[in-house]
Amino acid sequence: MTDITLLDGSIGQELVKRSGDKPTPLWSTQVMLDHPGLVQAVHDAYFSAGATVATTNTYCVLPDRLVGTALEEHFAALACAAVDAACAARDAHGAGRVAGALGPLMATYRPDLCPPAEEAERLYAQPVAQLLGRIDLFLIESMASVDQADGALRATCGLGLPVWLSITVMDDDGTRLRSGEPVGALAPLVERHQPDAVLVNCSRPEAIAAALDILSGFGRPFGAYANGFTGITEGFLDEKPTVDALQARTDLSPAAYADFAMGWVDQGATIVGGCCEVGPDHIAELAARLRAADHRII
Repeated sequence: MTDITLLDGSIGQELVKRSGDKPTPLWSTQVMLDHPGLVQAVHDAYFSAGATVATTNTYCVLPDRLVGTALEEHFAALACAAVDAACAARDAHGAGRVAGALGPLMATYRPDLCPPAEEAERLYAQPVAQLLGRIDLFLIESMASVDQADGALRATCGLGLPVWLSITVMDDDGTRLRSGEPVGALAPLVERHQPDAVLVNCSRPEAIAAALDILSGFGRPFGAYANGFTGITEGFLDEKPTVDALQARTDLSPAAYADFAMGWVDQGATIVGGCCEVGPDHIAELAARLRAADHRII
């Protein structure tokens, strides 16, 4: 029997789906404004499915992402609302942890647009301050290069909270970050900053196992939460894309996803969950499979 932390699944995509609104470049941030009660409802659904961690809807609530939009002056209020929803769901459930999500600066899957680590550390200071004191851990998500991960780790490590670093890898090669760098190139960074866990997220499930083989050698707890996209399209790599540039898979049922995730657990992963297009039904199936295998969900 192994103790397994069961993360939630998609937050942003689930909010967009449930809202029924046309996607915008502000993604789930816009939904949070237009449908404020929906955020807690999504967190509630994941706790009911068996998840033990609520990930705040702050992935894109970053000052640089809001520049030039009508929300530019509302960063603090948006961050507060996202944390409030996650904490309220945790309290209503009576257990669980709140993970403060920090997404990549500028754009997802575009490490070429991200500022150097020293500048990124400065830019992350404001969102980190908004989360600090109200969350149980930092969850750095979708880091696509070594330097990108370095900036986020500089901003979060040493603040007295656990820090989980999560990377994203190539669709067709889980041994490489989306920057093209080998996943193994992260080893000195992990050694220097000592994050409490290393994960891989927002990548095709088929690419995860190869990445975990490498992460398992870093001497930290490790795990994964994959997406359910057919792949990352060129259209989504354009400036200010919307998520309708991406297509959901039709073959990734809850059972199929659980098959992948249980394989990661067999590799030694102790933190699993889901990312974009992986919803409450997937997490419920995964919870059932973990219990059936005599693992303890913590």
